[in-house]
Amino acid sequence: MRRKDREVTDSEKILEIVDECEIVRLGLADGDVPYIVPVNFAWRMEEGRLALYIHGAKAGRKYELMRKNGRCSFEMDVPVAMECIKERGDVTMRYKCVMGTADINFLEGEEKQYALDQIIMARHEETKNFPYQKSLVKATAVARLSVTELSAKANLRTGEPD
Repeated sequence: MRRKDREVTDSEKILEIVDECEIVRLGLADGDVPYIVPVNFAWRMEEGRLALYIHGAKAGRKYELMRKNGRCSFEMDVPVAMECIKERGDVTMRYKCVMGTADINFLEGEEKQYALDQIIMARHEETKNFPYQKSLVKATAVARLSVTELSAKANLRTGEPD
């Protein structure tokens, strides 16, 4: 990381950033060209490591690339504010972000249903008890992204809590 002054190393602060994010962008290998796709997610700590949970159709480019490779990179961020610094004639974006790599594991059976109900749907108050169509579960892929590398950065105003 070039800007060590922006590195976030405190694990609690990193998890606070993760919790603020609604979208994670997956970087998937597609031959010589990376494929980046935004998805919503839920997360939890498992045996001291971050795990991200996503869901989607059991068809399409994202699903096929995830099946083919089994690994991904990811990025999530919280834009804070654009700031014009008149004294220096400078402009900067204030932000918080988390990025890393993960192993992709598709879930089935009871583990898949648990992840849908107790992790993904439970992340937000609006969906916690929402009676979704259980008949769609069969056609839905649920994946656990077991994080293998993790880093975080923040560019905040002096004195602003990170």
